[in-house]
Amino acid sequence: MDRLDQLRGQVRLHLLRLVVIQNVVAILIFGALQELTELGNVVCMALALVLSGIVALLSIGIVTKLLMQPIQALWQTILHLSPDEHGVAAPRIEDIKLGQELVDSLISQLYQLVNVASQAQTEMQLMAGDLRHNFIAQSLPLPLVILDETETIRFANQAAAAYIGIAAEEMIGRNVYMVLDMSFPSDETFDKWLKTSKVSSATAASSWERVRLNVRDDHPSRLFDLAAYYNRGNPEHNETMLVLFDHTKEYSQDDQAVSFIALSVHELRTPLTLLRGYIEVFEDELGKDITDPELKGFMQKMHAQAEQLTAFVNNILNVARIDNDQLELKLHSEDWSETLKSSIEMLSLRAKVRDISLKCSIAKDLPPVAVDRLSIREVINNLIDNAIKYSGTSKTIEIKTFLNKEGLIETSIQDFGLGISSSILPNLFSKFYRDHRNRAQIGGTGLGLYLSKAIVAAHGGSMSVNSKEGEGSTFSFTLMPYDMLTKNQRPNDSEIVRGAHGWIKNHSLYRR
Repeated sequence: MDRLDQLRGQVRLHLLRLVVIQNVVAILIFGALQELTELGNVVCMALALVLSGIVALLSIGIVTKLLMQPIQALWQTILHLSPDEHGVAAPRIEDIKLGQELVDSLISQLYQLVNVASQAQTEMQLMAGDLRHNFIAQSLPLPLVILDETETIRFANQAAAAYIGIAAEEMIGRNVYMVLDMSFPSDETFDKWLKTSKVSSATAASSWERVRLNVRDDHPSRLFDLAAYYNRGNPEHNETMLVLFDHTKEYSQDDQAVSFIALSVHELRTPLTLLRGYIEVFEDELGKDITDPELKGFMQKMHAQAEQLTAFVNNILNVARIDNDQLELKLHSEDWSETLKSSIEMLSLRAKVRDISLKCSIAKDLPPVAVDRLSIREVINNLIDNAIKYSGTSKTIEIKTFLNKEGLIETSIQDFGLGISSSILPNLFSKFYRDHRNRAQIGGTGLGLYLSKAIVAAHGGSMSVNSKEGEGSTFSFTLMPYDMLTKNQRPNDSEIVRGAHGWIKNHSLYRR
């Protein structure tokens, strides 16, 4: 306020000087006109007033310029500091004649305010890039993990730390695959998706169901759904975002159900084996003597139902083994033509009971394949059994096998029955999944296709389906010729041992 009072005093002084100068000039001019001219007093007074007014106008211009210097200096300072103005120089304080100290103080305050605002903006930008200070990210109840372009963890919220069992600070700076040891129920893993997205997309999003998180120490294992978003070239280097949706309780109940069912079903094997043995004895000892067609039909139906029940028991037990990583396959060099024919012969009776014929087309000169005979028969059994069940009124199932363009032996089972809706296809190989529209009319567990795909994958092959509702379905799978296996995959020429665990590790570093 002292400087402001000082400015007021300086303004009053300049205005007083202006008034004094104007009056003095008027008096001097009036006196000069009286002495130098013979004009009357009135005329001399009028001329004196006019001339003094002219002097006053000139004086007002000078005073106005002086009075405007502080405002002009402040305005010039604001323009100089404004980010939208360029080329405006800072004012020269020493050139200010009026209120120099006040203007100097105000300009210093402006520089300080701009400096504080700039620092605050910089801190806000840094905080925006550092998600540790982001309220939404930290408060999100779902586990959230952010990766940079090298797949290194930049941020993990407290929910992620609690879920994974590792402190958030310990996760930051580590490779995601060293922290999140994830396993997927198929070979469509997060790692594979991210590599493809980095090559082909600027942005991408995807999700996975039933992902398993393998944790260390005493922390409980987790089962969850995973959602991921990729954004190439993110300015804050937050390139990939992962969100985990916990379903441990729901998915664990499914696994426990399989284990309980497997335990129960295991007790059926002994009486089922005895039952099949008695049926075979009846067929061998009495089959020739039975002439009544109806009795023969009963015997065939008993045999077919026993075989179907055996397949059901094997499916349940093998799914339990897969989920517990206990199913071991021993691959041998086999003649695929003979293996396929013998498997079809075992199923022909089941098809005959339904009045369905199995037509088989096998290409010539197929190379030997690397298969586990028992497990691959389960695949054939499941696919043909499904074709029989879903044939509807159709009476033919076509089975074809040939060498495809990739050098793999491809086998297809085609029916001409109910077909599958396109909305069902993406979930068809999921465990327990069945079409809700016909599950009441057609029996099944929803495990056959899940098991078959896992077994085929363990053989190094793949499975696919093509279907049109009302026209039937074609299930195909591939097997690798024995000679195609590398020496590293063939420890000896007689046997290859593989596990059909059904879970694929997320990164090549972890793959079994």
